[in-house]
Amino acid sequence: PDGNMNSASILASTRQPDLPEDLLNIDKLAAATLQRDPYDYLVVPGFLDQQVVDAVNADYPLIPSAGNKDYETYERGPVFDAFIEQLTSPEMRDALASKFGVDLTGSTTTVTVRTFSELSDGNIHTDHWSKVVTVLVYFNDGWEGDGGQLRILRSKDDIENYAAQIPPISGSLMAFRRCDHSFHGYVRYKGPRRMVQMSWNRPSRMANVSQRISRLGTRLMKLVTRGSGRV
Repeated sequence: PDGNMNSASILASTRQPDLPEDLLNIDKLAAATLQRDPYDYLVVPGFLDQQVVDAVNADYPLIPSAGNKDYETYERGPVFDAFIEQLTSPEMRDALASKFGVDLTGSTTTVTVRTFSELSDGNIHTDHWSKVVTVLVYFNDGWEGDGGQLRILRSKDDIENYAAQIPPISGSLMAFRRCDHSFHGYVRYKGPRRMVQMSWNRPSRMANVSQRISRLGTRLMKLVTRGSGRV
């Protein structure tokens, strides 16, 4: 986003005057039930109202390939930028800190965007150790079948041993506190799967560098797997 424009001025400059100034329903996040089995997580249906979903989808980054991407390197519209600004705002940080009982003061944020899923996606993992809280917001109109639905897992090696299955439905939010057993993943799925992932990270340069190296390693492994014909 333009450093001289906040989300309110960005929205005022668009052709969508009916959009609310507050794009996020943070009150619904605050009221959501924190689940603790098998680790701390929550789900917030309707975190974005439908008119907001439609506006963000219309300005969604034009990403032609699968994988989590840096949205700033792709063409996108102003409403998407306003959404990201609010998602990474102090108000959102404070709501998450209060809900999960963690101190996010000084934490950095990382935002990635996905448009498509490929068959090498959805592997079971806990998220990188540098992350404190991870947030997922979905932008898919309807969902059929188990493939691509996020599972909150009890095991590091059994995708069928899950406590909850979360469809990636438009406007819904899922957030969890990262720990050594925050296993999650989904059954293989190939096709459109729009999602914004935002994490609050430990405030250290080493953590940021380590996370970037880990993402690079994941991309390289997928290239090797695809080249071997195992996808």
